[in-house]
Amino acid sequence: MARKPALPDAADLRALADAQHCLSLRVTPNASADAMSINDCVVQVRVTATPEAGKANAAVLALLARALGVPKSSLSIVRGETGRDKRLQLPPA
Repeated sequence: MARKPALPDAADLRALADAQHCLSLRVTPNASADAMSINDCVVQVRVTATPEAGKANAAVLALLARALGVPKSSLSIVRGETGRDKRLQLPPA
């Protein structure tokens, strides 16, 4: 049975977003478990998915959507689709 990942509070994540509702992420694919933490105003995301064919990006969006309590379709990657450092557009609260 898979463990549920440790997720930060939705209010803490939204507090890190800028005025345009963008959130900075640092993603680590191929991790041993899905997890998310906040370090130095950057959200650290670890996903078990591989960084091929958008699998890691999809896993990041799913994990963040679960943490925020919003549908995956309301999130989008603004910058860094192929890199580890990403900016995501969040829906307004």
